[in-house]
Amino acid sequence: MNGLSTVFILLGLFLLGGVYSFWKQQLPKGLIVLLSLGSALCLVAGVLRLEVWN
Repeated sequence: MNGLSTVFILLGLFLLGGVYSFWKQQLPKGLIVLLSLGSALCLVAGVLRLEVWN
């Protein structure tokens, strides 16, 4: 695991926690969708950067 993939995975998990928090606070659905898309993209980018796939 290199540093950038770790950063992407941790950022994705952080944003996922924000999605859960915003959902519990019943904030606007558009904001939750946007945050969840960002979280998913960060997690996918981090997993794809892992050197397991080479």
